[in-house]
Amino acid sequence: MRTDSVYITGISKYLPNQAVENDAMEDYLGVINGKSSRTKTIVLRNNGISSRYYALEKGGAPTHTNAELAAAAVEALFDARFTPSDLQLLACGTASPDQLVPSHAAMVHGLLGGAPIEIASFAGSCCASVQAMKLGHMSVLSGNTSNAICVGSEMLSHWMLAKFFQKEMDREQLLNASPMLSFDKEFLRWMLSDGAAAIRLENKPAGDLPLKIEWIDTRSYANENKTCMYVGAEKDKQGELHGWSTYAPDDWLAKSIFSVKQDTRLLGDRIVKHGIQFAKDVVKARALDMDSIDYFLPHLSSELFRRPIYEGMRDAGIHLPMEKWFTNLASVGNVATASFILMLEELARTKPLKSGQRILIFVPESARFSYGVALLTVC
Repeated sequence: MRTDSVYITGISKYLPNQAVENDAMEDYLGVINGKSSRTKTIVLRNNGISSRYYALEKGGAPTHTNAELAAAAVEALFDARFTPSDLQLLACGTASPDQLVPSHAAMVHGLLGGAPIEIASFAGSCCASVQAMKLGHMSVLSGNTSNAICVGSEMLSHWMLAKFFQKEMDREQLLNASPMLSFDKEFLRWMLSDGAAAIRLENKPAGDLPLKIEWIDTRSYANENKTCMYVGAEKDKQGELHGWSTYAPDDWLAKSIFSVKQDTRLLGDRIVKHGIQFAKDVVKARALDMDSIDYFLPHLSSELFRRPIYEGMRDAGIHLPMEKWFTNLASVGNVATASFILMLEELARTKPLKSGQRILIFVPESARFSYGVALLTVC
């Protein structure tokens, strides 16, 4: 049955193991070519992250799969009122699935058990969980289901271990007396981390602090841009992307094909530009009164972007004072698809939210420049 409103009735998180401070990162990820990274100092100085979580033991042994992280976050939403057998739709977003096939959502559902349900997987990067939430919202709003759980999860540390870069460094050693991993390949080793977070959607308010979803908008600017962040591929000199299957197996390690890479020049040129344009379009289309916003939750991949986003929005006539901003990048790190839900969970848990307050969520994705915005109202 169709409904007029969809509510967030539960928010959960799962962060593996203990927080890892900056000076301990290489204890988990390892060192490349036997030397501590010089790039790490530069990146950490700019990104503002002081701790994060890894699904690893010291030395790099894995402690969880991505699916296990996601399942743990989902399980935290089950209780006596809402059991696994009540769930009707599971929508999962991730940039780091454990395998290509089966889908990530299928693996998470397999761990959860319960009843046969509808599932959906969203691949990509930071916006994948926003897309999962939008599907859940539309499903409940249309009456296709009466509830949904949407989860964002990442297990990115497993892709950033030093052993996956050593083959490339060994090859470079033969060609260069002072080999160095390219900045585009090493940059994200010091930016990304692991974890999962989930939200439960229902067609009726429930729980201590339900949030009403007013709307969710997403947009891609891939038609205007080359690829910026990528995995399992390599860019040629013209900026065109070539997938892993076009390379010989020996090159997969020799060229670090499966590392997470970022075109930092393209990132700096486009990520804020498109984000401001999208924000302007949404504010106009939705007739959004910015003075009515009580909390602004922007997903920041780095503190480096805080000031440019603030000034860009201000100059575009979208003024949100810094005192309305709420982020937790410094303490939990950049967890890509899980980040916006981790912010929302902490906001709801730590701030005295009141009925009628409005929360604006803003999520940029650099992979090929996608964005998501959602407006919530405290019930």
